[in-house]
Amino acid sequence: MATMTDLGLRGQLEDRRQRLKTAIPASSQPAALEALLNEVDAALERMEAGTYGLCEACHDPIEAERLAADPLARVCLGDLTPEEQRALEHDLETAAGIQRSLLPRPDHRVAGWDIHYCYEPAGPVSGDYCDVVAPANGEAPIFFALGDVSGKGVSASLLMAHLQAILRGLLATHASVDALVASANRIFCESTLTSRYATLVCGRATAAGEVELCNAGHWPPLLLRSGDAAVATIGATGLPIGMFSSGSFTRQNLRLAPGDVLLLYTDGLSEAENQAGAEYGLDRARGVLMRSGSRPAAGIVGACLEDLRAFRDGTARRDDLAIMAIRRVA
Repeated sequence: MATMTDLGLRGQLEDRRQRLKTAIPASSQPAALEALLNEVDAALERMEAGTYGLCEACHDPIEAERLAADPLARVCLGDLTPEEQRALEHDLETAAGIQRSLLPRPDHRVAGWDIHYCYEPAGPVSGDYCDVVAPANGEAPIFFALGDVSGKGVSASLLMAHLQAILRGLLATHASVDALVASANRIFCESTLTSRYATLVCGRATAAGEVELCNAGHWPPLLLRSGDAAVATIGATGLPIGMFSSGSFTRQNLRLAPGDVLLLYTDGLSEAENQAGAEYGLDRARGVLMRSGSRPAAGIVGACLEDLRAFRDGTARRDDLAIMAIRRVA
């Protein structure tokens, strides 16, 4: 299928082909590598013939996320053998466990900050990104991030883990958050298919209440200042990560007083639909934050989840969901 070739899979396969040809002469198991090379050659031939991405059993398109995760796939999920289905289920269970292990603990109360998040995949694994890196000594800034990788399922979860590894690796540079995101963007562009990107909002919070915030094309964080009669939104300061390697980002500097709250979320909240097809939207999220802003961070997140369930009224959830409340307490 041309659309899948346009995603950069051809270049990925050609790169793998060259690596295999280089590795075969020095391998202790050349037959296994040669068999894999034949599979890669066959996939490239299907691209030339225009049949790549079509199931060899039913001739319908193979799921895009399946091809993104395994460019050598020849059949769609519906035509897997029972043994292949059991193996896939086992792999998904393993992937879900690995992803859960990558998440930070849900509650942090350190350096005058109270942070809580919820993370709910729509399926076994999620493409949402959620992270908190808090100092053990309570002195260094707290790093927090929440984002959403394009796509769904296994391929999106792999990119989520990749993005987390990039950002955590860059934290040691102690760069400002805009420089941190710019570096992460370059690395992500150089190591990811050209069609994949991620929206991201991340920041650093100091013990003095100062916050550096960078929003790379993500939904606007909501800011409630204690005593205010309205909730403010903080817009994007750059394009999503992965769109252009030379992308530039700026940061916003905030100072939060005791009682002030930042609310971060993914489209599993803002774009959730009810039985009538209406979206949850930011106005409703603002209202929940106004009513619950005096609660601890866990209470704020709980109020969001409760209101979302009432809004959906039994409608099946289609998107991954992540919500993070960051409250200044001292």
